[in-house]
Amino acid sequence: MAREKKPGRVRSALQSWLGVPVGLNDKAFWQEWFGTSASGQVVTVDKALQLSAVWSCVRLLSETVSTLPLRLYERGADGGRIAATSHPLYDILTKRPNAEMTPGRFMLMVVASICLRGNAFVEKKRIGTRIVALNPLLPQLMTVKRLDTGRLQYTYTLDGKPRVIPEGDLMHIRGFGLDGVCGMLPVSTGKEIMGAAISAEEAAAKVFAQGMQASGILSSDTALKPEQREQLRASLQAFMGSKNAGKIMVAEAGLKYQGITMNPEAAQMLESRAYGIEEVCRWFRVPPFMVGHMDKQSSWASSVEGQNLQFLTNCLRPLLENIEQEIGRCLLDRDDRYFAEFAVEGLLRADSQGRASYYNICLQNGWMSRNEVRRLENLPPIAGGDVYTVQSNLLPIEQLGRGADSGERVRAALSDWLNPTEKGRSTGSSGE
Repeated sequence: MAREKKPGRVRSALQSWLGVPVGLNDKAFWQEWFGTSASGQVVTVDKALQLSAVWSCVRLLSETVSTLPLRLYERGADGGRIAATSHPLYDILTKRPNAEMTPGRFMLMVVASICLRGNAFVEKKRIGTRIVALNPLLPQLMTVKRLDTGRLQYTYTLDGKPRVIPEGDLMHIRGFGLDGVCGMLPVSTGKEIMGAAISAEEAAAKVFAQGMQASGILSSDTALKPEQREQLRASLQAFMGSKNAGKIMVAEAGLKYQGITMNPEAAQMLESRAYGIEEVCRWFRVPPFMVGHMDKQSSWASSVEGQNLQFLTNCLRPLLENIEQEIGRCLLDRDDRYFAEFAVEGLLRADSQGRASYYNICLQNGWMSRNEVRRLENLPPIAGGDVYTVQSNLLPIEQLGRGADSGERVRAALSDWLNPTEKGRSTGSSGE
């Protein structure tokens, strides 16, 4: 049977442009991308996750987003917003997406799929017309193709059984892409960077496996027979490897050992590994210090605060906006009255000083009441805590100088309260 010839990269791109279906698990297409990198490494998602930098970046992004509260709001007539607790999707998004997952685990899987596969697929389970559950799907098992009608068809293949999912029953969250149909696979697009990092890690592991010693040379004044060479190689196995470091080798028959020393610093091994970490962090837009790479990073509080703000603004914010908009498009049916939003203030949960400063500003400017602050801190409300207050020194210019009259009234009321007898006496005398 003749082997089927697979299209090349240019032909595959042309076929995709002409409407030929291209799936996320189409081997004929992805072989052009999931191939061997210039470093000789075959880069896949599973192999890329073995890199500590990739593992840390994906965990940082997915776990950070999973800790942020996701709320569903309704726009009021006055321009404000209230929690849409009566909406059918409120409990699904905030409490229980499906029978097996918490909201945190659900969002963790969604973000991890976007970071590693460039796409996240969530199937909507219905009873009648009402959505009762959201089930995340594995993106590597999904095939996307555009029909002649212009609509997208999603085919999910599990255990060799394909199942067509209608577009209306699926929420497709796309990562960065060029065609608007599917997001690009970060691991395949950055295979050269990750392949070089994998090669550097393997080279370091081999050096440590040899007890930080490179190979050496055994020299002899006389020529050795083939059986003597094989016997010599077998005897040297007892002195090779890190577990045999420190053993003393006896050279017989005039053999002389000359070791080849190699300094890892001189070989630029450490620099290559550090550069690989920075490249992976650059690929995921994560500050290197957040994955434990503190080289050339400032540890000053002001610098760390600025880098945290950069992480929130340049890395997390586009990801959160993408998820929020897809929820509005796929789950809320473009109803402008309702919208989903992540509470980024959840990042301040571990920062007591930051929360105190934020609450203080809100209270002094009348943004929040004291009971609203106490509710965020899981504290019971207090009497009079629903009053919005501002700083008394923030007065209009035309009201300056009017505080004296009010002060006199306060002093008079206090004097009457402290001396009720004199007040009654003065009232009686005036009546006479």
